[in-house]
Amino acid sequence: MSFSLQQIRSDFPVLAREVNGQPLAYLDSAASAQKPTAVIEAEAEFYRHGYAAVHRGIHTLSADATQRMEAVRTRAAQFINARLPEEIVFVRGTTEGINLVANSWGNSQLRAGDNLIVTAMEHHANIVPWQMLCARTGAELRVLPINQDGTLQLDKLPSLMDERTRLLAVTHVSNVLGTENPIADIIATAHQAGVKVLVDGAQAVMHHKVDVQALDCDFYLFSGHKLYGPTGIGILYAKEEILQAMPPWEGGGAMIATVSLTEGTTWAAAPWRFEAGTPNTGGIIALGAAMDYVDAIGLENIHDYERTLMAYALRELQAVPDLQIYGPQERLGVIAFNLGKHHAYDVGSFLDNYGIAVRTGHHCAMPLMEFYGVPAMCRASLAMYNTEDEVDRLVAGLIRIHRLLG
Repeated sequence: MSFSLQQIRSDFPVLAREVNGQPLAYLDSAASAQKPTAVIEAEAEFYRHGYAAVHRGIHTLSADATQRMEAVRTRAAQFINARLPEEIVFVRGTTEGINLVANSWGNSQLRAGDNLIVTAMEHHANIVPWQMLCARTGAELRVLPINQDGTLQLDKLPSLMDERTRLLAVTHVSNVLGTENPIADIIATAHQAGVKVLVDGAQAVMHHKVDVQALDCDFYLFSGHKLYGPTGIGILYAKEEILQAMPPWEGGGAMIATVSLTEGTTWAAAPWRFEAGTPNTGGIIALGAAMDYVDAIGLENIHDYERTLMAYALRELQAVPDLQIYGPQERLGVIAFNLGKHHAYDVGSFLDNYGIAVRTGHHCAMPLMEFYGVPAMCRASLAMYNTEDEVDRLVAGLIRIHRLLG
């Protein structure tokens, strides 16, 4: 499939609706992307014609469902170029995946006196689990600061690491600023110091190709619902040797090899060791459809179109008086801003009246809000189905709000 904006927009049913009497301009895909018909139908078809509990089923429906689920594991490995399907763990989303690493790898590896590093631009999901881990273990949490332009102070990274540093947790792309961090260089620097690296890829995988082998990251995570897939499903990638050595986090069905009331329990091999209970099989099937859909369009085509649209948006937004935009000029996916002294909630409410959906609040990045000295920001997201006309409506809406509110 070549990149046809008209065709892509027609694939997303919700984009045809109106909000408050206006055509919907959905500029909130960084929070959660809309779903194409192919994804919706893939999940519906599975429930209509193929649903059964996976694993240990001798009957045809169960065996077929298990095969289809495991095929998506292989598909996910291909999508991020993991070496093996067994390096892919199905999780509910990026947040659960980070918590899994913190509670399994972290609990078994960190001791009092150790330390780990996060950055000042992280989503709460890549801060709070590490704070909780440090509270449990007595380890220290260190923070890599950012510059005013929304880039990391990478020159300070070497001095933050020492012989007791165990992990660096860093976002690939900031969910607020759109900053794309130089992940390959960061990983190389950390590995030279013997530090493992976890990458939050929730805001990256929909914008361009990710190759975990080329990056050489130890952990990589992303969520299906930001990749035009369903909610409640995501991917944790971990290098095979790390994953196989990690103890289980949750106990229950599917993650065991044997259970005895007298002899105790033995665990299944990874990745199944980390998938206790009945999985979200329908969501997994639909995630596979989402990856197929994105790959059919081509991530290079998506990246080129989105980059052009972002440049157009940043240029046109210069016409809005008193508009403060946060983050670097080169960015992916999002534009965070405030309009004069007006609270983001007020601006967002006016835009909603015009049929324009943007995200308002602290964006699960309260340390970043504190850094910029604001309680909240508006955030407009640009995805592959957004248009220059929608950008024009955003600009016109902000100019109108400025005139109304002063």
